[in-house]
Amino acid sequence: MNLKISALEFIEEVKTGNITVEEFTAKTIDRINQVDDKLHAFLSVNNDAIDQARNIDKKIKSGENVGACYGMPISIKDNMCIKDTKTTCASKMLENFVAPYDATVISKLKKQDAIFIGKVNMDEFAMGLTTEFSAFGPSKNPWNIEHVPGGSSGGSAVSVSSYECIASLGSDTGGSVRNPASFCSTVGYKPTYGLISRFGLISYANSIEQIGPLTRTVKDTAFMLNLIAGVDPNDNTTINNNKEDYLENIDSGIEGKKIGIITEMIGDGIDPEVMTATKEAISKLEGLGAICEEVSLEMVKYSVAAYYTITATEAGSNLARYDNLRYGYEMPVEGYEFNSYISKARKNFGPEVTRRMIIGGFVPSAGHAGKYFLKAMKVKSKLTKDINEAFKKFDLLIAPTVPILPFKIGEKIDDPVSLFLVDINTVTANLTGKPAISIPFKIVNGLPIGIQLMANSMNDKMLLQAAHALEKTVTLPEVPI
Repeated sequence: MNLKISALEFIEEVKTGNITVEEFTAKTIDRINQVDDKLHAFLSVNNDAIDQARNIDKKIKSGENVGACYGMPISIKDNMCIKDTKTTCASKMLENFVAPYDATVISKLKKQDAIFIGKVNMDEFAMGLTTEFSAFGPSKNPWNIEHVPGGSSGGSAVSVSSYECIASLGSDTGGSVRNPASFCSTVGYKPTYGLISRFGLISYANSIEQIGPLTRTVKDTAFMLNLIAGVDPNDNTTINNNKEDYLENIDSGIEGKKIGIITEMIGDGIDPEVMTATKEAISKLEGLGAICEEVSLEMVKYSVAAYYTITATEAGSNLARYDNLRYGYEMPVEGYEFNSYISKARKNFGPEVTRRMIIGGFVPSAGHAGKYFLKAMKVKSKLTKDINEAFKKFDLLIAPTVPILPFKIGEKIDDPVSLFLVDINTVTANLTGKPAISIPFKIVNGLPIGIQLMANSMNDKMLLQAAHALEKTVTLPEVPI
């Protein structure tokens, strides 16, 4: 049985009776058992998956209505709540937390008969971009297990890339879906801010984070978006997409579209191999009828500093609830006064979460807010203005998703500034609320390179059409694991 099929191919195979959901689910679990010791994508596997698959097969045989997913095995980043399931955020602080309700995206996929094959690894509380900051150990890149898979949705990208599921849901605060998608050679999508409900997503930085799918093909991303996008009364930041069908006319192509090449994202610090791949992608888009010209977004050079200032501030506020009284682990309260107890309890946070909490307490504090937080908000505002101006001239913007190739595990872990700069090409979409996608484009020296396309707010459909057009020009080898 072929586990390498796309989501849409899986649905067709089940509909025509070529495979059963039970067979495919069992084979998927076998695959997880076979490779996940090496990769560590999963934090937990759904023990009821086979029974759920059997029930869906019964519905199909009896002619009952079956949801659009037809029992498709999907992995879920472990910061989204699934009722009666552990949701750990890859943190010791939530190691035994069992979610009391479903996130909106989970409710929507349950109605469509998706099977959640398991919860996958991530950087603790989504703070990181390599998955090395998981309290339960790093995930590894299936293209080369000595290298990082990207993060913070590293487990999601690894599980899709290594055929341990068909699709995954991750969350993207500064590139946390697109970065691992690029490093693991999957499609990773960050939608327009508000397009997908964040209800039931454990908060990191509310003003810019978004749930997004990781899939094998752009069409699969469009399919997933159809199921999970739309207004949610539980999340007042959601927007009405008028039940847009993102699969409709996905083959429209990009002839006549104007694409801006962001000069600040292909400058200093870019690997030569990534630069070459970007030029090849631009050439292919021009071959498809697009008009590509350079465009400058001056504020991009300040975007990483602004991003980490804003997100650390929001994270510091969001993480205040983890005081070991409302959430936490077994630790006796006797012998402590209030502050010393919380301080000791929080020693269970990992180094990256601790670093961001300290920054998040400092930058908005009295006497410092004007120097740091307010300045960062001005950069965000100016960057949004600049990108809105660019979209008056261009339909799309292009850059490499990540300016460097996947690096070795441990190589940058002690150099947070160098690590932060890996986000230089992805944070702009989050700070400005724009949709962006990473498309697998090339494998160099056994390591993947992804290309990022960005569109204006609510132009998700056109963005997917363009990504699909580029994807069709690419043929890549299969993952070696």
